[in-house]
Amino acid sequence: MIRTTMIFLSCLYVIACQPTNNDSQQTSDESSSLNKGLAEQLQVKYEIITNRKDELCDENQADGFCFQAKLTLTSPMAFDQTNWKIYFSNMAPVQMDESDLFDIRHINGDLHVITPTKSFTGFAENTSYEIKFRAGFWHLSHTDMMPNYYLVENGKEPQLITSTVPTIDPITGLEQLNHIVELTHEPHHFKRTPNDNTSPATAEWLYQENQPNNVVHDVTTSILPTPKSVKYLKMAGMLDLSGGINLSLDGINREGIHAGLVRLAKFGVKESGSGVEVAISQVQNLADEEYQLSILRNKISIAAATDTGAFYALQSIASLLMPNSLQLPFVSIEDEPRFEFRGMHVDVSRNFKSKAFIMQLLDQMAAYKLNKFHFHLADDEGWRVEIPDLPELTEVGATKCHDLSEQDCVLPQLGSGPNKDSVSNGYYTIEDYKEILQYAAARHIQVIPSMDMPGHSRAAIKAMEARFKKLTAQGQHAEASKYVLHDVEDSTEYRSVQFYNDNTINACMDSSYTFVHKVIDELQLMHAQSNNPLTKYHIGADETEGAWVESPACKSLLTNNVMGIEKAEDIAAYFIERVSNILAEKGIQAAGWNDGMGHTDPTRMPKDTQSNAWSPLMWNGHNAAHEQTNRGWQMVLSSPDALYFDFPYEADAHERGYYWAARRVNTKKVFQFMPENLPAHAEFWLDREENPYTAENSTPLKKGMKFHGMQGQLWSETVRTDDQASYMIFPRLYAVAERAWHKADWELSYDYEAKVYSPETNYFGDERKHKRDIQWQRFANHLAQKTLVKAEIEDVFFRLPTPGAVIEEGQLKMNSIFPGLAMEYQVSGGDWQSYIKPVAVTGAVKVRTASKLGPRKGRYLELKQ
Repeated sequence: MIRTTMIFLSCLYVIACQPTNNDSQQTSDESSSLNKGLAEQLQVKYEIITNRKDELCDENQADGFCFQAKLTLTSPMAFDQTNWKIYFSNMAPVQMDESDLFDIRHINGDLHVITPTKSFTGFAENTSYEIKFRAGFWHLSHTDMMPNYYLVENGKEPQLITSTVPTIDPITGLEQLNHIVELTHEPHHFKRTPNDNTSPATAEWLYQENQPNNVVHDVTTSILPTPKSVKYLKMAGMLDLSGGINLSLDGINREGIHAGLVRLAKFGVKESGSGVEVAISQVQNLADEEYQLSILRNKISIAAATDTGAFYALQSIASLLMPNSLQLPFVSIEDEPRFEFRGMHVDVSRNFKSKAFIMQLLDQMAAYKLNKFHFHLADDEGWRVEIPDLPELTEVGATKCHDLSEQDCVLPQLGSGPNKDSVSNGYYTIEDYKEILQYAAARHIQVIPSMDMPGHSRAAIKAMEARFKKLTAQGQHAEASKYVLHDVEDSTEYRSVQFYNDNTINACMDSSYTFVHKVIDELQLMHAQSNNPLTKYHIGADETEGAWVESPACKSLLTNNVMGIEKAEDIAAYFIERVSNILAEKGIQAAGWNDGMGHTDPTRMPKDTQSNAWSPLMWNGHNAAHEQTNRGWQMVLSSPDALYFDFPYEADAHERGYYWAARRVNTKKVFQFMPENLPAHAEFWLDREENPYTAENSTPLKKGMKFHGMQGQLWSETVRTDDQASYMIFPRLYAVAERAWHKADWELSYDYEAKVYSPETNYFGDERKHKRDIQWQRFANHLAQKTLVKAEIEDVFFRLPTPGAVIEEGQLKMNSIFPGLAMEYQVSGGDWQSYIKPVAVTGAVKVRTASKLGPRKGRYLELKQ
């Protein structure tokens, strides 16, 4: 729904790229030079008129919703050539434009092209032109509008339009999209429907939200995630580690705890023969991830059954340390995790992320005891890992560029632009991937690869199509057909959720399963060689839209009634069932998203199956999670209401991300998540328009059935760089770690009876709310005083929150979602000053937060006058 914005921007750039009146007689080289100059100078502005639908919205698209926009194009020079095209990304196809001068055509996915019509006679110098249009859904966020439009003229090299290229604010490190006209807080801009009750996250609104928990706590004895049992020993003073630590190991392998020692060394705790004794012993009566930790006056003792438990004990020591201090409190800890599965999912297929970023993420996951990395390596927009004997997967499928034949690369998408050197392109070599696997294994993290299929597979399909054409031209017909993923005779017309018409692997062809075998076998070998066995593989299995209906291969399958298939709609389930059993034969557990997995026949699925529940709770998504758990499957909670980190932190047009299930997912909301009682959130959470909702527990869990775990998700459609990914993940990941490891005493136990939950039912109650608020204060203080400072030492680009602020009786009052975080204010454009306590101000006031150790500042908010 956010995706429609791009169209408008694209249009803006289109006009800018037109040829001049004075250049019609110039040579080809001169014309090319002129177009490059125009691409560098063209100014485009994109403005939302209204996000409210009207009678001209297409009722057959986007659920009948559309927005209106105005594109203003200003050419710095006269330009009368008409043999150009402008390509741009727009999330949803344009429904209609009101221009006689330009045509906008949807190509595939989000790629569009603008061409001048016969009525176009050129741009006058420094004259602005407006194009009004409608497109589906809404544009509520600036990041709905993709960057990197480009101009193509007569087959020449495409030219990026400079005004659409993002810049970076040197103060905040955040991306700036300068072609966007600011969205306002007015309802027709900020709210998608008349019933939308979302409040914009202004400084004044944030102040009211933060103030009840604006209490600074001493976090000297605090550990994140919270241990199961902590006893504070009545001993004066603290244990000083300034002289280092001296390890003695009994049954524990040094290699298994090495990464924990490396992290302690970053904070100044180094090994020394004369340091405090740290005795780490293996004991047999503890669970695999359980540990016992005692910090006494002259010694630290750790007991664990495995290297993993000992590693986690060292991470708890790191968590106890205050930044710039080597003093530890005297404590006795007994600890083990709440869930076996504690994960983080990252999509590198839409936009590539560097190996260095992945390793930094693994470091942070391990530091807070997360143990599963769901590595989304392939989707429509990219294939990101090298597979032996199939070089096209990375030669073609890992790169987006301007090649409409797609023999050299796949189509540009998501604002990638036309060039192969785009930051969104790239892949992991075999050695890269094995290095990531080894790095994860050393930190006790299982890597779960995912190449989404049968839908979301366009990069693989196009790569294998390029392979087919190349080998066919060489006369190698049998080899060419070996891994083909599409039926060339299939005339089915369909459109996926992301507006592709060719992104679904044909589930009726044997070559598709030959491809699956090949990829899995190669991955399994890489994992085996890297001490990170492939025991779980995520199929994806979601969002397969109307494919195969006219495929001869599928008609044959239906005629033969294989495995009970009677209609085309059954084919997706057939694919999932067949691939799941292929995996089971290789000793690998199949996993997938709950919507696709839910259509399978449990009797034809392996008993050992995992499903990820991503159906929104506000739409009673808990029932799907319950139903598939009741099948005996392992259920991993991925609820977008709180666990989708590609959603904005706050309801603010400047915050990055999609918002189809929630307008704000801040760290506090993640902390509030009760993973063992999904429907009860209806008592205190709101729907995506911030209205109350009712949750009917119509499919209760069977008594004794429990969820397997939970994970955070980062999808990367709007997340193009490593820093943007870090910003979206941190600090929300720390709240996922807290909830996955520790069950809080304020959580409401699940009732196995059918019940209805709403704000009126009040099963949660005031006492639990009070306990939750107190524990949130501790957690938020820990983040501000410990976690974020350590993250800064480890060079993590976390989000600095926008602060709350009000002016009352002439005095500025400020607060933060994380009490104790540094805050600053500016009056009437003067110097920024540190905020310590309420201060008298006169004039225009801006406020922001600041990092503790470095120069980076958060995005500022301006108070109302």
